[in-house]
Amino acid sequence: MNPLFFAAPTILTGAAALTAYAAVNARSQLFGPTLCQTDTPRKLALTFDDGPNPAITPQLLDLLARHSAKATFFVVGKFVRECPGLVKEIAARGHVLGNHTDTHPNLFYCGPQDTQRELLRCSEAILQAAWSGPQWFRPPYGYRSPWLSEIVHRQQMRTVLWTLLPGDWRRKPVEWLISRLQPIAQNAQTNLSTNKSGPRSPGGDILCLHDGNFREQSADRARTLAALEYWLPRWHDFGLEFVTMNQAFGKVVEV
Repeated sequence: MNPLFFAAPTILTGAAALTAYAAVNARSQLFGPTLCQTDTPRKLALTFDDGPNPAITPQLLDLLARHSAKATFFVVGKFVRECPGLVKEIAARGHVLGNHTDTHPNLFYCGPQDTQRELLRCSEAILQAAWSGPQWFRPPYGYRSPWLSEIVHRQQMRTVLWTLLPGDWRRKPVEWLISRLQPIAQNAQTNLSTNKSGPRSPGGDILCLHDGNFREQSADRARTLAALEYWLPRWHDFGLEFVTMNQAFGKVVEV
């Protein structure tokens, strides 16, 4: 009997595992290049997904302003069309808008045409609201497909994932979320301490939080605000600089 008959299940299992890893692991480059760190340990990129959210985003903008912090907002196209004024205000306050698809599907299950349409409709909504198209893209759930990278490239964007995804969408006490953000402080202490010896990270953190909920408008993200209220001054005291993706990497001229 052909030995490949016995090997086939193992090969298929391995291929499935590799595909799953490439699709969802933030640091995997198998389905195309992604950005998971800023260019220096001192730069902390604050990013917010699933907005704009009229119940939370204005409060978040005020909180960021009080701490002289800039951020990148990965917005959902259907909400951009509902709240164009809020999207314009995000940009007017010096923050950066990113593409988070039009309806927030799992792109791993979307074919090339649907994927292209999702990205294009979101970019068009951002352009109409803020008069400038996005240069950065984040896939919903972090899931990617074999054809996504080429579509992102053709639409002149770069894919951004994260170093820390603390799970602020979960219905947990704010103390739980505060503790989940502790790695940012630990990394700052390790990488920025003048007395620290040993290996240090070459880049800084990209933090993925949520100011909205893709399932509904006006979602409650008060825990996210409270956790940031706690950590923003502390991160600043550790020597971290809050940056947008543009400030972390420079504007995308060619991809």
